[in-house]
Amino acid sequence: MTEPTHDEAHGGALGERLNWLRAAVLGANDGIVSTAGLVVGVAGATDDRSALLTAGLAGLLAGSMSMAAGEYVSVSTQRDSEKAALAQEKRELREQPEAELEELTELLERRGLSRDVAQEAAVQLTERDALKAHARVELGIDPDRLTNPWHAAWASFLAFTAGALLPLLAMVLPPAEWRVTVTVVSVLAALALTGWSSARLGAAAPGRAMLRNMAGGALAMAVTYAAGSLLDVAGA
Repeated sequence: MTEPTHDEAHGGALGERLNWLRAAVLGANDGIVSTAGLVVGVAGATDDRSALLTAGLAGLLAGSMSMAAGEYVSVSTQRDSEKAALAQEKRELREQPEAELEELTELLERRGLSRDVAQEAAVQLTERDALKAHARVELGIDPDRLTNPWHAAWASFLAFTAGALLPLLAMVLPPAEWRVTVTVVSVLAALALTGWSSARLGAAAPGRAMLRNMAGGALAMAVTYAAGSLLDVAGA
């Protein structure tokens, strides 16, 4: 009889995957809105294709690099904190093993185990790998899977770039008389998709999230287009 297979992700692996997906969706959303606002604003002042392309590329590169740098710094700080917490836990295990065993027992009790079962589990976990047991139960850290700042930076860079390419291409590829219309329609459709995706990842109703996303993008494009048009009229 064939053994059933079960490849479903659980626990930390699933949570980590969902966090990465949310970050990718939000990064793409930022790229769409910021670049759309930029190129639509420039389109309000000029219909010169080279000016639109230059502004769009500059915004794409500046935004993607800023996202990547910010994510790298943020996740590096988190990783440093995780390492410091693990180092302190390792020192405490070395200096006061009995107190740490009691602490682990109490933590397991709080999770619903009886005193005897919690104590036996704590002893077995400590004998197997004391640091890993305390890291996971007490600190909520997996020592084998610390956050990676480079992964986070590249993910943010690529997500922002992917999102920013849509309004940039929608603005520079069509004929001049269709550029703004094509860009607005494309951006609103993309924002509806990212709003739906973020809502589904958060197990929320997608309709309201889609409307919020589209309204925010539409407002950004309207404001920047108006600003660009005023600058054109003023001859700036």
